Amino acid sequence: MQNMEETLALSTLALAVAALLAPKAKRRLELSRAKHRSLAGHSRMAKRVAALIPGYAYDEARFFNADGVAPELAARRKAGFKRLAEHFAATEASGIAMSERAKALLPDLRFTASYRVPFQFSPYLRERLRTGNFVRSSQGPVLENVDGTPLHDLAGSYGVNLFGYGFYKDCIAEGQQLVGELGPVLGSYHPLVLENAERLATLSGQDCVSFHMSGTEAVMQAVRLARYHTGRSHLVRFCGAYHGWWDDVQPGPGNPSKPRDTYTLKDMDERSLKVLATRKDIACVLVNPLQALHPNASAPGDSTLVDSSRRAGFDRAAYTAWLHKLRGVCTARGIVLIFDEVFLGFRLAKGGAQEYFGVKADLVTYGKTLGGGLPVGVVCGRAALMQRFREDRPADICFARGTFNSHPYVMGAMNAFLRRIEEPAAAQIYEGLDERWTRHLERFNARLEAAGVPLRMAGMGSVWTVLFTRPSRYNWMLQYYVREQGLALSWVGSGRLIWSLDHDEAAVDDVAARFVSAGKGMQRDGWWHEGTVPDNKSIRRSLLKEMLRQKLGL
Repeated sequence: MQNMEETLALSTLALAVAALLAPKAKRRLELSRAKHRSLAGHSRMAKRVAALIPGYAYDEARFFNADGVAPELAARRKAGFKRLAEHFAATEASGIAMSERAKALLPDLRFTASYRVPFQFSPYLRERLRTGNFVRSSQGPVLENVDGTPLHDLAGSYGVNLFGYGFYKDCIAEGQQLVGELGPVLGSYHPLVLENAERLATLSGQDCVSFHMSGTEAVMQAVRLARYHTGRSHLVRFCGAYHGWWDDVQPGPGNPSKPRDTYTLKDMDERSLKVLATRKDIACVLVNPLQALHPNASAPGDSTLVDSSRRAGFDRAAYTAWLHKLRGVCTARGIVLIFDEVFLGFRLAKGGAQEYFGVKADLVTYGKTLGGGLPVGVVCGRAALMQRFREDRPADICFARGTFNSHPYVMGAMNAFLRRIEEPAAAQIYEGLDERWTRHLERFNARLEAAGVPLRMAGMGSVWTVLFTRPSRYNWMLQYYVREQGLALSWVGSGRLIWSLDHDEAAVDDVAARFVSAGKGMQRDGWWHEGTVPDNKSIRRSLLKEMLRQKLGL
């Protein structure tokens, strides 16, 4: 009898524990299902995998024949590589020499030089195929390097260059004149600070404005305010999205810290909405609208271009519908919706992504182009969320200050920018902007198709990425053939082309012709397979086996 009573008691206890744990287990399962299946959706797993990848480099033979082609094709590649190296050595000699000297002093330059291509190819390439990093002037979209070689700029200063370099030169010069009598006085405000805040409040449709010195800093403050006012711990970011380099928004590889109070969920997925609708610890949701171009994928770069599986494509209607659903859930659950427009701000519309997609955020962060060419970060938001203290609890504050916030020269250049985008010339640029860049993209792709090169472009307004229609392990070589044709890309290579809006139809056609020439050069030198080609899956499988052999020392 006693044993039966003990068994019954244990069973009852087990059922009680199960009943207590069931909701937690259910929420945990829902969270797991809302994560993207790729490593980009699983930060902890991504860090573990990254730690397991062995470092090794190809020798000369393997460099030109990593895909097992006929010796004749490998020889063509080697000859083409040698010709490119000689071309850059002749046309960029001073820039190359300066870059080599600078690498000893600038860790950023060593990093970007090392990660332009997949790591197995990097050491051989860095030693033998060099380009310069130093430029001395700009005229329209054309840069001139220190050797006097013109380069048509498609790097866009990482998003800063929206209206053309001449526009920002004028903003900086005008801004300096506006605040020159005050100089770099910090702490007190130049009168332009008030005017800028009023203009920004109108432009963003928000109540209050906070100035910072970088986009990363602005996002940090927006998240801090959300946590302060909601009393909740976690932020939600979507798979692949970039929001700066600080720990909470970059929880995977590249961050030495362990993931903390961050959920990385799947973009454009109902299961993510369910997580938002059921959990009680979510303070805010961060949205980088650029992810609409490549949902659930990290920003494309040539360092990870191991095959031709890069995918991108912008569906405005689908992304608009997603943002409206997201807005509804955040409103219902008291979650702060933050639009991170540091990169994309004012590219899609004068009112940014809020205007373009017809969705009002609670907080919006800006940077880059808003500074009129100078460094800046801005948070705009609802008055209740922007408040940094509580009258009834005077010691409970949300502190944020910066010595260089509202720097007079930054405020001057920003004022010139804000006034210029209200002028008729800017209104003409925004008129029909989306349709115009869609036509540019279609015409560009038609040129590529007609030329028979395995390249296509995908774009979101004036931000494009290169897609490859033929499987290959050598697509990353395109950046050097493009450079030979006088086009300057950023260090991520063909992953991101950032056009300034001063490009007209003739300028876009000129760039298209250069891309065609670059593609034909790639074909001529044998970097793309001829005849039967392996598919992307077999390329990845072969590469995985290669890394496993290296890890095991076989």
